[in-house]
Amino acid sequence: MWLKKKDNVLVLSGKDKGKKGEILKKTGDSKFLVAKINMVKKHQRSTGQEVGGIIQKELPVNQSKLALICPQCDSPTRVKISFLDNGEKSRVCRKCSARIE
Repeated sequence: MWLKKKDNVLVLSGKDKGKKGEILKKTGDSKFLVAKINMVKKHQRSTGQEVGGIIQKELPVNQSKLALICPQCDSPTRVKISFLDNGEKSRVCRKCSARIE
């Protein structure tokens, strides 16, 4: 999957199906941390300066449950890889053939 940090994605399955979010970081080989997706509550003990209580945080989502949203056509799409004239790889939307930065 050709997903990168700051890409907008759509969740395809699970408890957050249909929600959109931005990728915050890549965790592991095929997991991504997406903003406000897969939220869980964690009971945190107070340690020194940090206040204890129940906090909410995101857990990683598998890449198979995410679809990239094209910035041009604003629809979830698969990514096609094409080569530029100088030999670099580029991500391209399969629906509208727009180049994705």
